[in-house]
Amino acid sequence: MPPLQKVSGERSQFSARFKAALESTRGLQPSPTLVAREFNNRFVGRPVTVHAVRKWLVGEAIPTQDKLRALAKWLEVSVEWLRFGGAGERDAADAGVYNAALFFGQSAGTRLLPQDQLIQLFLTLPSRERKLAQEFVTMLRKKRCAHVREHLYTIDDIRHITHF
Repeated sequence: MPPLQKVSGERSQFSARFKAALESTRGLQPSPTLVAREFNNRFVGRPVTVHAVRKWLVGEAIPTQDKLRALAKWLEVSVEWLRFGGAGERDAADAGVYNAALFFGQSAGTRLLPQDQLIQLFLTLPSRERKLAQEFVTMLRKKRCAHVREHLYTIDDIRHITHF
């Protein structure tokens, strides 16, 4: 097989896996606009264009390694399966701290600080839920007493503040 056909085959196979993961894991139709928006909401790095995502979806291009890592994290699959395929490799074998560290551009095995873990979890939320979380945090800051700067809220405090 000539090299160009082999590369083209790899791209189309990547595209098929990418679309399958989008549909099965996230329930998303492979729309370049939707995928670009959702990806960029989660990716800490240079955003992708709708045109770039379209190329991924139609098998004209394969994302760079940093974007593959973020896609795999978001789609809950292994980087290896997403890029190369293979039986039994669809599950996120490199999930957890390792994958989260890679998502933030850190080296493998790096432990995230609690606030970084919180940010990572926040970034995985759909945009509507992120907006609610932002509003909740803003409300907590406004309700906070000026003279008690280091007050830690208990569940009862949160229920009282939010009127539950």
